[in-house]
This record gives sequence, C-alpha cells and structure tokens, in this order.
Amino acid sequence: MRRILILGSTGSIGTQALDVIRANPGRFEVAGLAAGTNHEAVAAQAAEFQVEHTALGAVEAEQLVRDVDADVVLNGITGSVGLGPTIAALESGRTLALANKESLIVGGELVTSIAEPGQIVPVDSEHSALAQALRSGTSAEVRRLVVTASGGPFRGRDRASLRDVTPAQALAHPTWDMGRVVTTNSATLVNKGLEVIEAHLLFGVPYDRIDVVVHPQSIVHSMVEFIDGSTIAQASPPDMRLPISLGLDWPHRIGGVGQPLDWTTATSWTFEPLDDDAFPAVRLAKRVGRAGGTFPAVFNAANEQAVDAFHEGRLSFLGIVDLIERVVDAHEAPASLTWESLAEAEAWARRTADALIEKA
Repeated sequence: MRRILILGSTGSIGTQALDVIRANPGRFEVAGLAAGTNHEAVAAQAAEFQVEHTALGAVEAEQLVRDVDADVVLNGITGSVGLGPTIAALESGRTLALANKESLIVGGELVTSIAEPGQIVPVDSEHSALAQALRSGTSAEVRRLVVTASGGPFRGRDRASLRDVTPAQALAHPTWDMGRVVTTNSATLVNKGLEVIEAHLLFGVPYDRIDVVVHPQSIVHSMVEFIDGSTIAQASPPDMRLPISLGLDWPHRIGGVGQPLDWTTATSWTFEPLDDDAFPAVRLAKRVGRAGGTFPAVFNAANEQAVDAFHEGRLSFLGIVDLIERVVDAHEAPASLTWESLAEAEAWARRTADALIEKA
C-alpha cells in the first residue's frame, strides 16, 4: 500500500486524486493533506480519510513534507509557491508526483540537480502522455516531442480580435475545468509555453525538437516521434484522473480510473499549426528556456502578476504576454545561479511587472 501526501488537496488536482484513492482503498492510504486557506474543506477530507496530519499554506505544506512518512508527494499547489514543497519532497527522497509545473520551471536546473532519476513523475496530462510514449524507445531513438494544445477558448481568432477579451471569456475553457490562473494561462497559451519548458527539463530534449500542435478535441494528450518515422501517441478522453493515477503509482496502471474511447462511434480528430502571431507565448517561452538560469522564473513571476492585473481590470488580455516580454527583455541574468539569486530575480520580476502595469 502506498502512502500519499497530497498538497493542494482542495483544488482540482487534489480532489480528483482523492477520488482515485477513494476508489482504491486497498491500494493507497492518505498520509497527509495540505491546502491554501480552506480549513473547513481540509478538515472534512481529513475526517473522511482518517488523516492526522494537515497543513494550511505553502510554508506549512513544506514542513509537512519533511515531517510526514509518505511514499509519494503529490504537489498540486498552483503557482511558484509550490517550489519549497517540491524541494522538500526531492530532498526527502520521496517520489514527487508533480502537477505544480511552476516549481520545476522556476527552479530549473537547481531542482533537476537534486532529483534522482525517475524521482519526478509528471502529472500534467501532456507530460504524463510523453512519459508513457517514451517507454516505446530509448532516448537516442527520439526525434522530437509533440505537445498538444486545445487552443483554448480563442482558437482560430487573430490578434486584433483579442483586444477586448474579458476575464469571463478567458475563463470559458472548452475542455478543462481548472482554476483561474491555469485557465487564463490556457487562454493566452502561456500554459503551453510553460509546458514546453517543463518537457525540456523532464526529458532532456532540446527546444528545437519540442513542437506544439493545436488539437481542439483534447483526446491525444501528446506524442513522441521516433527516428524510424514512427509516432507514438497517448489518447484518452480528457479526464485528469488517469494521469493522476499514474503519478500516484507509476509505472503501474489502475483499472477503472477513466472511461476508454468509444471506437464504435464515428469521430474525427484534427490537428492545426499554432498561430504564433495571435499567441506568441510559446515562442517567448522557448526563448526564455534556451536562456535558462533565472529567465524562466522571471517569465513565470511576470505572468502571475499580469494574470492578477487582467482579472482586476488593470491590464488587457493581449497585455499579459506583452508585459511578460517587456519584463524578460529588461532582465539581466546574475553571475551565478543560486537559490538566493533565483529568489532575487523572481522578486525583481514581480516589482518590475507591477510598475509596468501601473503605467499601462
């Protein structure tokens, strides 16, 4: 039986993880729960799963990781505040089921340097799909990774038509039910840019061999193309319980987690090139990823400030990625990458972004 520590237990990832655990009582045990501020919800979860150890906030969650006996830490926290718990999980030697992509992106090589091979198991549907497909060949046989994107609520629209997008429109994702930040990031395609950086860090494939393709049906979650011309795709209905279950018990599969595709019904899947003019976030993310060091942290921090400003009516939808690029352009990399220089760069990015928003 695997003991699971769930961080972000009241959010989308956390509640679906508990669904998986609830359906498999002999396979998993909840060792601890952590959330942001929702004390009542955490208390109810703790009562149901008979959990003694709970925490509120990222700092307490990090301490919980260090104190509680667990086999797997599922980090479902949103935002760069998940970095501390990610480091704690890796330093403790536990398997890290990672849904908090920001912590890997912000920490970059500092995080990967403390991770043992196979210690990080991706929970994002795209990276879970890549991990599954990569088992079909060796790293030397991989030609490229193809990350799929739904295209968000504004797929097919040109840049001019996005000038007056409202927060409510940006949150109307056609496929996934996510929180405010992730849903907005999906609308701007910043989320896909972050996922490209994450794919590079997880699998070591160069950026010029990581592509993004728009697949509005969200059935093919990503693909791996091999040197012999074969492409292995992972396909399943859009349900996060499948990649979550793999994160909890990698590489083993759990029966009945999700519904299979209905191959008796006629259906069509489409794939379209990404419009870099309307959605320049992926192109910018690749530039940031190649620069490395503190640049991904600056990219992410500026985006978090921009998303808040957008929802508060202080920044336009197009202004989100424009602002990120201005902050990235102004950033000067430190002489060396340390935890201290990383924190300083992130704080600088937030201050710089806020100042530019005030002038907008």
